Amino acid sequence: MNAPTDVSMKTDDVLRFELEVFKREHRDLDLAIDALIQTGSDQLTIQRLKKKKLALKDKIAMIEDRLTPDIIA
Repeated sequence: MNAPTDVSMKTDDVLRFELEVFKREHRDLDLAIDALIQTGSDQLTIQRLKKKKLALKDKIAMIEDRLTPDIIA
């Protein structure tokens, strides 16, 4: 059975779980990037990790938008 990949088709519980996983990955990438910068590692690797971190940030924002109800004042 294929899991839905579109955010709009997932339940809130699944979205909350994915949100926590993505936030954890984002923090882990941040630590990895900092460690690589401190050791003077390959800039290409650092840039690749930064790009992945940014993609995770976009996913996190999309899920948070989905979970937060729109309140019209």
